[in-house]
Parts: sequence; C-alpha cells; structure tokens
Amino acid sequence: MRRHAQPARRSALPLVLLVLAVLTAALVVAALWRPWQTVPGTGASEAPTVPAVTPSTAEPTSTPTAEARPDARFTIIGGGDVLPHTTVINTAATGSGYDFAPMLAATADYTRGADLALCNFEVPLAPPGTAPSGYPMFGAPEELVADLAELGWDGCSTGTNHSLDRGMDGLVHTLDVMDEAGLGHVGTARSAAEADSPQWYELERAGQTVRVAQIGATYGTNGIPVPGDSPWAVELIDADRLVRMATAAREAGADLVVASIHCCSEYSGTPHPDQVALAETLADSGQVDLVLGHHAHVPQPIDRLPGGPGGTGMWVAYGLGNFISNQDERCCVAQTATGLLALAHVVKPDGEPARVETVEWTAVTVDRVGAQRLHVLSDLVAGQRPEGLTLSEAQIASRYQQVLDVVGDVAAERTEPPEPTGPPPRVVPRPTD
Repeated sequence: MRRHAQPARRSALPLVLLVLAVLTAALVVAALWRPWQTVPGTGASEAPTVPAVTPSTAEPTSTPTAEARPDARFTIIGGGDVLPHTTVINTAATGSGYDFAPMLAATADYTRGADLALCNFEVPLAPPGTAPSGYPMFGAPEELVADLAELGWDGCSTGTNHSLDRGMDGLVHTLDVMDEAGLGHVGTARSAAEADSPQWYELERAGQTVRVAQIGATYGTNGIPVPGDSPWAVELIDADRLVRMATAAREAGADLVVASIHCCSEYSGTPHPDQVALAETLADSGQVDLVLGHHAHVPQPIDRLPGGPGGTGMWVAYGLGNFISNQDERCCVAQTATGLLALAHVVKPDGEPARVETVEWTAVTVDRVGAQRLHVLSDLVAGQRPEGLTLSEAQIASRYQQVLDVVGDVAAERTEPPEPTGPPPRVVPRPTD
C-alpha cells in the first residue's frame, strides 16, 4: 500500500525573530515618548516643554515705517469788489425780494470749484426797516449775502471805505446776516474780541487739518468817523498792527495767512506807492502768504515779492478790480468793467509749513446793458456768445487787452474752472465777546 508523502516541517525561527523585533521597537518607543502627564489635582494635561530653536543664520528684523502721507493741496480764490449800485439792485428786484444769482451765475463754476472762495463785500447791508440804496451811501439787500453763499463764496472782507455808510446798525446787521448764511468775515467787528480775531477757515486734506487765517483792513471810511464807543468797529490800516495780527495767528496755529487790503487810489492800474510799501512790509515780516487788494475798481498787477514765510516769497494781487458793479466805459474809466479772480495754489507737505506755490488769474467783465450779467472774459474771447449778450466784438477785445496790459506775466492766465480737492472748508465763527 502506497503512503502519502508528509509535508516538510517549517522552521519557527523567523516567527520568533519577528516577535523579538516588534518587542524591541515597542521598548524603544516607550523610552523615547511619554504621554502627557496629568497635573495632580487639576485633571489638566501638562504639555511638554519644547526647546527653542535658534537658526544658525537669523534674518535681520526691521521695524515697518509708516508711509509718508501725500501733500495736502487746495486752492484759494479771491474776487474783486461786490459793489451793488442802484441799477444792480433794481435789476435784481423780483417784486417780492431780490435775486442776484442770475447776474453772477457765469462765474459760479470758478467759485464753487475753488476750495476756499473769498470776496470783497464793498458795502454794508441796509438795516432792517430801511430801503436798499446805491451810491453814495450804499445799503445792499440782505438777499445778496445768501446768493453769494449759494454761488460758492465762503467768506468776505468787510472792511472798506463804505463800511459805515449805514452806521453801526448796518455794520452789525451785515455781520449778523453773514453769520446766518455761514459766511466768514473780517475787517469789521461787533466787539473788541471780534476785532482782535482773524477769520479762521479749516480744510481737511490728505489726513491733515490745514488752518487758514484771514485778516483785513481799510485805509478809511470816507470821512465818516468810527464811533468813539466802538473804536474797534472798522479795522483801519496800521502796518505794525497787521504784522502783529498775522504773527498772533501763526502762534495760534495758522498754516497760512491771507491779508485783504482795501487801499489806496481808485481807477489806476498802477499800484499806489502806499500799496507797494504796505505789501513790502507784510512780505518782510515773514508772516503773510497772500495779499488780496481791493478798492481801485480796476485790475492791477499780480506779483511775488521777496520775503514771505520762510523766505519763500509772498504773493500779492494789488487790485482785483470790480466783481459786480454798474461801472464801465460809459460812466468811468473803461477798465472798471473788468475784474480778476485770483486763484492761489497751496501745498502743505505733512509736518512741514504750507506755502503758496503759484497764482493764476481769470478775467471777468460785466455787461451793464445786458441785464448786468457777469461773464468770464476768456470765454467771450474764445467765441462764446451767451443769450442776451450786448457787448460788441470790439468791446470784448478791448477789455481783454486792457487786463493783459496791467496784470503782468508773473502769474499765468487760467481759462478753465478749478475742481475741488476735498470737502468744503469749515468756517470758524469769530468770538463776539
């Protein structure tokens, strides 16, 4: 009988070696790794301490620096005399009040486009209960103030030779109405404290609050005495006092000082020696950045004088002529039909003083026969002919040339309205007591 063959016996050695290897590995792991131990009495686990690793070549660390903020930039526009003669007032009459906006509308893009717009309010308002009047004792309707604010003006100089035409009642009423309209004012005052304070304007630009101080004065009041019990009512030109006021404004935080000066001769395109002397004194003081001149009723040169803050120069517009009036070649010298809008470009680097970089000018002219409308002269020279215009081609050309003859070449002409660089300025009320 044939037997089945028995299978070969397998050796147990490989299995034993495998078991020994596993046991050895387990012992090694146990020696190298411990489970977190429980902190006695807390039940919380105590984490193992991880040693700090110091790289062999550490990269140098640097403290991040704040990026420099961009320069704060804005514009200031100054206008000529707001001089509402009787014809201007009558033209603005509506039957139920007065509306001056239509006659000034053509310049609104310039005043609204500037960041700070400063007019010269040549005359007082007629006190309540009295009728408006023109030359020689002016008293404008109070609607004129609201219309100027609507057209983009932020404030006005009020110290002029006509400030007391309607007495203290007219002077006080003028400032009261300007306060109600949100317009700044300087040159006249209702108290000594107000007279000693500049008009402040604050502009928020590029993360900075830039403070502009405006001061103003006039050569006189047409022989009308300033009331003895209110000697501060009208700021009369005193060069030393103006320098002191500008200096005090600087010490109080003014980044820029603008001086509105009402002086000296009328109807001459050449600045009077007294104008030049006063401007040079202000420039030499190093406290004033910009002078806006009034009273001549005709355009005068724009110049940059040596001196000024930090020795960078002081800009002066000796005479901005008329803004709105009933004057032209039919009644007066021909140049009274024109005026200037002077646009100052201001820059203030972060942490550094502000300065006026450049000044540009734009000529305006009034069409007395054409409903007293004010026009931008360069627009007419370029061929624009608004409805109702009565000025001849010869008048337009002549008026433009007359401006060119006196304004000079230090400042450039501007023929396009500016654009605002930020929100409107804050008009800071002057103290009244």
